[in-house]
Amino acid sequence: MERDYKSEILDKLAEKNYEPMLDKELVAYFELKGKEIGSFISQLDQLFEEGRVFKTKKNKFILPKNLDIVVGTLTKHRKGFGFVIPIEETEDDIFISPKDLNYAMHGDLVAVKLTGQREKDAKREGVVSRILKRNTIEIIGTFQLQKKYGFVVSDDPKETDDIFVAERNINGAKNGDKVVVQITQWPEKNLNAEGIITELISRQGEQGGDIKALIRQHRLKTEFPYAVQKEAQNMENYVSEQMRQGRIDLRDKKIITIDGSDSKDFDDAVSVEQLENGNYLLGVHIADVSHYVKEGSALDLEALKRGNSVYLLDQVIPMLPTELSNGICSLNPRVDRLTLSIDMEINSAGEVVNHEVYESIICSKERMVYTDVSDMLEKDDQKLISQYQTIYQDLLLMQELAAILRSVRDKRGSLDFDFDEAYIKLNEKGIPVSVETAERRVGNRIIEEFMLLANETIAEHFYWMEVPFVYRIHEKPALEKMEALKQFLMSFGILLKGNPENIHPRSLNEVIKSVEGKAEEHVVNTVMLRSMKKAFYGIDCEGHFGLGVKFYCHFTSPIRRYPDLIIHRIIKETLSGKLNEKRIGALKKKTIEAADISSKTERDAQELEREVEKLKMAEYMSYHIGEEYEGIISGVAQFGFFVEIENTIEGMVRASEMNDDYYDYEPEKYRMIGRRTHKIYGLGDRVRIRVDSVNIENREINFVLC
Repeated sequence: MERDYKSEILDKLAEKNYEPMLDKELVAYFELKGKEIGSFISQLDQLFEEGRVFKTKKNKFILPKNLDIVVGTLTKHRKGFGFVIPIEETEDDIFISPKDLNYAMHGDLVAVKLTGQREKDAKREGVVSRILKRNTIEIIGTFQLQKKYGFVVSDDPKETDDIFVAERNINGAKNGDKVVVQITQWPEKNLNAEGIITELISRQGEQGGDIKALIRQHRLKTEFPYAVQKEAQNMENYVSEQMRQGRIDLRDKKIITIDGSDSKDFDDAVSVEQLENGNYLLGVHIADVSHYVKEGSALDLEALKRGNSVYLLDQVIPMLPTELSNGICSLNPRVDRLTLSIDMEINSAGEVVNHEVYESIICSKERMVYTDVSDMLEKDDQKLISQYQTIYQDLLLMQELAAILRSVRDKRGSLDFDFDEAYIKLNEKGIPVSVETAERRVGNRIIEEFMLLANETIAEHFYWMEVPFVYRIHEKPALEKMEALKQFLMSFGILLKGNPENIHPRSLNEVIKSVEGKAEEHVVNTVMLRSMKKAFYGIDCEGHFGLGVKFYCHFTSPIRRYPDLIIHRIIKETLSGKLNEKRIGALKKKTIEAADISSKTERDAQELEREVEKLKMAEYMSYHIGEEYEGIISGVAQFGFFVEIENTIEGMVRASEMNDDYYDYEPEKYRMIGRRTHKIYGLGDRVRIRVDSVNIENREINFVLC
């Protein structure tokens, strides 16, 4: 086996008294002979290519930091400058002016020679001295035809380099088309980057073409590979007698689904009964996707790769083909479906006093939508009550139980940020015709409470069984974030109780309750949410800070989330007694892999979903230029402040457009203040704005104050 010299080389170069050496001097130092020399030189060259070691002008090897060089990834800004994010995460970013980029592209791994400090914020500055690795292989953008040649302009605002395409490489693309261009020549002195068009995403004006381009930019695929499609198409689309064997038959129970009106994949169904002892029996019945998606199958491997379904307004990139997601796995009404059920007996104090997990078969009695359920329970809609009279009493019982569960969560400090979410409606041509706030009413909250309880109960059950598992983890906030939040809240006269180092969610929940319905509610909730860490998947039960619970997992959506699917497999193998030592060892590796991949794909999906929303919001506002709206300041920066109007759309009021005074930015107070007038624009303030301009490509909406 070849000896690993890399760590030895790095250790030698890091020695305090190390004097730079030539390669032959390093060979002599390590006393190498014969074949060892070739292997050593090869690994030394690799370190040089990776930018982990550098050469002096006399070709002597030295660590980059000893030459005031930092290695990192370049992030470009549409205005031309960039920042290099060092691979050593403890180091600050380095500002690179446009003239110092030296033909580096967005995403490249570069070496930066430090040149000095910027005056105001003491940020480090540098010049790109070497491009170590070109990370941009292809670009997704709009083709601009210029007689016999053309350019591809990237859809990513950070990628500022247009790609030249010679006539022979246009490959049928027309002006305005969304395309993929593969780079064949990177930019250098006096020469553009060049490329060849390898893929046509959509023709100019094609419905949904802009969203298709974003999907392709994020390297997601709407189509499934042939082997996956074949497995899905060969799947039985009904529940046979053989499949029913060994399952508890719940088909006579009053089980229903409650989902959004445009949902097509129904993961979960619910049932509630009042027991003789006065307790509630809540049944949560989840699609048994693992029965159909076998471990190691083409369907399974593709589902793991995707990690989750992605919902993009009128388009869905499903984790599983529609034959399963909308078909045999979906808990459609009045058809038999295989499920994994958990029954929970809950007392009047909201405590789960008994529970049982088992394989089942159900036949959903009704496919209910949130708005109908909410209209019955909130507005006493007699027409709907008459239409659904067979389940109306069950809905009343569900409402009663959900209120108890919500009260329990409130008492333990579970955080519930009641932010408005956007509901963007597109017409048949993909044009946004309305942007409204999505409803979150009693129907939504019933299902929310039931799913939270099922996830918590399942997580605790299998934690004590000490089997490999995938948990949903939300870590407590960082100390510095809580100290900053405490200072911010003091400006509103609000006291954040407890020690910031070990803050309890109950303290934060008290703050949320204290500002409910007040002018500062939005701003306080916004700042508090930004102080939180992001949740992720992991194999250790580390608790969920936001929910205020020790045990939590995702069990209720196996059609659209891979962690739920692998959890179902583990549950079923535990129920059947199939878990032996060898299998437990294999599952440990599989759960680590599933948690890592799913955490990443979830972040990618959220980023894409946000980009699509911003794109369509910008397009919507482009039809409303000149109109005036009331809004609330949702963010403050050096260059201006963001304003969110009633329908959740956010735009920018630029400081350069505020001509009545010169405004100073006070970051610690989240505000801008006029030098002469002392007028203040702070987070949470209400303002009236006019829509000034929109840049759809950059997803930018610009407001001016009225």
